[in-house]
Amino acid sequence: MSRAVFLVCLLSILMLVPTSLAQGLGVNWGSMGSHSLPPKNVVQMLKDNGIKKVKLFDAEPDTMDALAGSGMQVMVGIPNEKLEKLADSYKEAQEWVKQNVTKYLRDGGVNIRYVAVGNEPYLTSYNGTYVKTTYPALKNIQKALDEAGSGGKVKATVPFNADVYESPSNKPSDGRFRKDIKNNIVEILRVLNDNRTPFVVNIYPFLSLYQSSDFPKEFAFFEGGSEPVKDNNIEYKNVFDANCDTLISALKKVGFGNLDIIIGEVGWPTDGDKNANGKLAKKFYDGLLKKLATEDGTPLRKKKLEVYLFGLFDENQKSIAPGDFERHWGIFRYDGQPKFTMDLSGKGQGNNLLKGVQGVQYLDQQWCVLKSDVRNLSNTQPEVGYACSMSDCTSLGVGRSCDLDQHGNVSYAFNAYFQNKDQDVRACDFNGMANIVKQNASMGDCLFPIQILNAGVRPELSIFAGLFLILMSFFTLM
Repeated sequence: MSRAVFLVCLLSILMLVPTSLAQGLGVNWGSMGSHSLPPKNVVQMLKDNGIKKVKLFDAEPDTMDALAGSGMQVMVGIPNEKLEKLADSYKEAQEWVKQNVTKYLRDGGVNIRYVAVGNEPYLTSYNGTYVKTTYPALKNIQKALDEAGSGGKVKATVPFNADVYESPSNKPSDGRFRKDIKNNIVEILRVLNDNRTPFVVNIYPFLSLYQSSDFPKEFAFFEGGSEPVKDNNIEYKNVFDANCDTLISALKKVGFGNLDIIIGEVGWPTDGDKNANGKLAKKFYDGLLKKLATEDGTPLRKKKLEVYLFGLFDENQKSIAPGDFERHWGIFRYDGQPKFTMDLSGKGQGNNLLKGVQGVQYLDQQWCVLKSDVRNLSNTQPEVGYACSMSDCTSLGVGRSCDLDQHGNVSYAFNAYFQNKDQDVRACDFNGMANIVKQNASMGDCLFPIQILNAGVRPELSIFAGLFLILMSFFTLM
């Protein structure tokens, strides 16, 4: 074999080896999409990209079964709406642990490390709804884990939003927990400390920029392009470090300054706002991953960080109350394909597209659009309103990926509804103003998506549903 051929072969082999990740890196895998990808295919994609940690927001059986035998470290989640039952009944907590944790702790099972009790339960917008139930639910879950013999390996924690702490001076050293929930937080901190469990916090530099027009844009990134925040002898050049150290200061003030910290969510959306796009998302992730690769931590805590990127896929059924960007946090599109290049190692080992989910099944290559002969577009507004209320139109608008004219906006809305209804021909009528076309309706950078086959619907159920509709139509005509 010639030297040239040998080098080509060696390069080919190296390209098949997943790039090493920045230390402590994981991803959030949400489930609020209308059409889910096959969990086993998703797990294989994670493995293909070298991702070894995943955080869930529930413990859905198909997802857990797919993770079995993968070796990935898993944080399972308990939705906020279940906190009250778990707080009121230890028996409920025991049953939840039995069905969602111990059931999977076997040889070849799921490597569960944490149970996330609720998700941002003290968020200010919840107006205290979960404040009284989070602590007792946490205690019951941890007690149930201990009694099941799993407490040594699996720890219960609570992922908090960064709004549980504040700094009156905007300097990290003045960090403190919000007065309205301080006592509740301290109760939880005692449980975490007693069980040697990390404090989990979700930090979103994008939201700092989104919520304030006066926020220095470059301070949201990691390139040091804005004036630093000076705090004693420390200069903070990005809001991520400043936010982390504000938490550390708050923990110190209540006597838990040595508690470990996990960044449960951090990311940047790619649509739904003028500052949400692929270019800025890539800039953010490039800076974050380079930072994680150094293992330098933050000015107040010089150690590597454990960080979970948010999120894995776009989720078109998330609430858009905080903003339209909520449905566009994924580093992968709805169909499991990567949006932009990423170097997960943070060390310049390669800046290529991540490997997408394989074996994705799409519906037919057809789109629902506004008929070209429709002239009075004002007649389409009720139809557009209905279509968008039943699907996802958050990519539409000035400064977003789909900055279209009125005709294009209508077509996008019609197609979004049509695809969300699995291309049912009855979903492309809109009072006779729409028709189905075979030519790709996408316009420039605006993707008119083709929906995927929903892995969450078993084929036999789809067949049954179809037969039911046929029978209903038959009896209606009788």
